[in-house]
Amino acid sequence: MIPKTIDDVSAAWLSDVLEIPITTIAAEQIGQGVGLMGDIYRVQLSPSPENFPASVVVKLPSSFEENRAQGVALGMFDAEVRFYRELAPAADIGLPVVYYADITTGTADFVIVMEDLADLAMVDQATGMSLEQAEAAVKVLASIHAVWWDRVRTPDMDWIPEMIGPRIAFVDQMLQQIYPTFAEHFSAELPDGGLELFEHFAGNYLKVNQTLAARSPWTLAHQDFRVENIMFDPDSSDRVVVLDWQGIGRGPGAYDLAYILGGSMETDLRREHEQTLVKAYHNQLLAAGITGYSYDQAWADYGLAHLQGGLATSMVTGGSMDLSNERGRNLIATMSRRHITAAMDHDGMAQLIACIDAT
Repeated sequence: MIPKTIDDVSAAWLSDVLEIPITTIAAEQIGQGVGLMGDIYRVQLSPSPENFPASVVVKLPSSFEENRAQGVALGMFDAEVRFYRELAPAADIGLPVVYYADITTGTADFVIVMEDLADLAMVDQATGMSLEQAEAAVKVLASIHAVWWDRVRTPDMDWIPEMIGPRIAFVDQMLQQIYPTFAEHFSAELPDGGLELFEHFAGNYLKVNQTLAARSPWTLAHQDFRVENIMFDPDSSDRVVVLDWQGIGRGPGAYDLAYILGGSMETDLRREHEQTLVKAYHNQLLAAGITGYSYDQAWADYGLAHLQGGLATSMVTGGSMDLSNERGRNLIATMSRRHITAAMDHDGMAQLIACIDAT
């Protein structure tokens, strides 16, 4: 049985799926306003299991029907469960321990039970990462990308959407439909010229992806690699855990790199250090044995990738999802402002026009 709400998560159910004796549990919701697609709970286990943590984290679908419908339409819930079951074991760095994951395919009925990372720290995206955290994030990203670098265009990976496939085409059409709503609610948050770039981007997202995908090696992309999906060890930069693998896709890794630096750093800090951080990402790829991908290409790909996920996610969340949570709305405003500024910093309008003309 897959629990539909936290009320359905009982001691008996956890005993069964974890295969340990539990008599009582105590659940508390955590991360409100952070995850738009899922509700997350810390569950204390009693009596404290022998040779097992005293608490786990349980992830269930969002309480908001609009968010659940969006997750089903984009195949996000199925993708995350399958990622943890089939792909995660190949990576030995940067991923949480998952004890149980199940879903009724094609629905929002899913559950993931994973390790409690309470000893790690989450960074508020509105505040943004420090330089040290950004360096740790791009290094673990490169290590994860290296696992699947140039290895995702195989039949056994066909279940993962291509970043030039139907899912992106679906989102691209949606962007045109929701642009008026997004503009109404968030235009005041944008720098001069930002709304114009968003308007031209809507309906041309797929063309940007096609341009980058034609010139850059493919890997497994997280596609929501932002700081609130990352946990940091306050005592060691070597321990970084990446969460929320529900939006995975096959395509250039620069998508994730631009997404994290463009949206999860304060703008001036990003501007000052982004070349060094892209170099750190590239050096980590080299250390993992990746060849045939120069720093100059990584930098160029990074610049174009600011016209990808950051803009699309800002518009989708700001124009179609329930953001009654004030913190969630402020987060979208921050993301929109930072991502469009980063795109403009990298000649976004000129690059967008070039992508349109090329396709």
